[in-house]
Amino acid sequence: MDTLTALPDGALASPAAVRNAESILKLLRAHLPKRGRVLEIAAGSGQHAVAFSTALPGLDWTPSDPSPDARASIAAWAAEADLDNLQPPLALDCMNDATWPDTVFDAVVCINMIHISPWTATEGLMALAQRVLPRPGGLLYLYGPYREAEVSLAPSNEAFDASLKARDPSWGLRDRDEVVALARSHGLTLTLRTEMPANNVSLLFRRT
Repeated sequence: MDTLTALPDGALASPAAVRNAESILKLLRAHLPKRGRVLEIAAGSGQHAVAFSTALPGLDWTPSDPSPDARASIAAWAAEADLDNLQPPLALDCMNDATWPDTVFDAVVCINMIHISPWTATEGLMALAQRVLPRPGGLLYLYGPYREAEVSLAPSNEAFDASLKARDPSWGLRDRDEVVALARSHGLTLTLRTEMPANNVSLLFRRT
């Protein structure tokens, strides 16, 4: 689990967000449209939202998180950055469709949520993506650790999985193929799997 540091202005500092931002940005820059609307799910501290909207000025970036503390942190980082293309955070909960926006987006980005939430959150995420990405080619980007049949699970990920389940039995690393099958049932096809630093994986899906 990431260790967050509370700053005086209400922002939260995430070491993990700093470590993985550049590698994620490299992939997003290659696959996101030059212009369009992006919805970030479980945006956490907000450091990714600021980093990505700064680096990708043609994209209108909307972060979201069900946690009031996270939204306060996102707002604090955003206030410091003062970016025209970074929207206020939404109180979006994947497990409550009443909180979902009606806006059409070109991409949905979800980093490190699937393993730190119940499976019902992933089910909600896929239904949400189907709803807000109605156009063919819309992108769903997922980042995090997975169990993969053809790849031996790293000892660090095995220990991480055990720690997650000890904290909440409904959490834990998901089977990648189960995530892919769920996405397919919502009109989203896996188009790219890329290994990332620290035994993480990026999965890119396109709306069909």
